[in-house]
Amino acid sequence: MKYQGSCHCGRIAFEVEGELGEVVACNCSICQRKGVLMWFVPRGQMQLLAGADAMRTYTFNRHAVRHRFCPDCGIHPFLEAEVSDGREMTAINVRCLEGVDLASLPVRHFDGRAL
Repeated sequence: MKYQGSCHCGRIAFEVEGELGEVVACNCSICQRKGVLMWFVPRGQMQLLAGADAMRTYTFNRHAVRHRFCPDCGIHPFLEAEVSDGREMTAINVRCLEGVDLASLPVRHFDGRAL
C-alpha cells in the first residue's frame, strides 16, 4: 500500500510504500520527547516529494541517526540511518501519515536509553 505523509505545514512531503504493521515506540531522550511511532522501511520505499531544500537534520550521541525535521513547523516526519549491514533505512513517523488508524497498530517498545 502507498501512504502519503508530511510535516504539519506541508513543506516536507513524501510517500512511502509497504505493509504497515508493527511500529516502534522508543524511549531514548529524543524519541520520548517527540512521541514518535516509527515504521522502519528500506530507504528506497520512501520518496521525498517536497522539502529537500528546506529540511533540516539533527543528530546527537553517536551521530548515526539523522533526524529530519521541518524548520517552519518543527515536525519530525522521519529519520534515516545506515544499519549494520550497510543498508540505508528510514523510520517513518506514522503520526505524519494520512489516514492511518494509530490505535489499530501493534506497538513494540524499544529501550533506546540502554544504547
